[in-house]
Amino acid sequence: MDGLTQELRAATWIKSSYSGSNGGNCVEVAELSGGRRGIRNSKSPTGPALIFTPGEWNAFIDGVKDGEFD
Repeated sequence: MDGLTQELRAATWIKSSYSGSNGGNCVEVAELSGGRRGIRNSKSPTGPALIFTPGEWNAFIDGVKDGEFD
């Protein structure tokens, strides 16, 4: 098992406040080393995760704040 896999398994995952309790869209995010962020589907915690660099994450957050994804 590589270091990133171990880090993802040990990470503290936080479910989005926008995720419903009815089994709908469930997104979780975790802070990782080096300022990276992991994103995964909470219904599949052993499935794949997307990893974002600090710059990518900041660009995403800026886009959300600017309404880019509305």
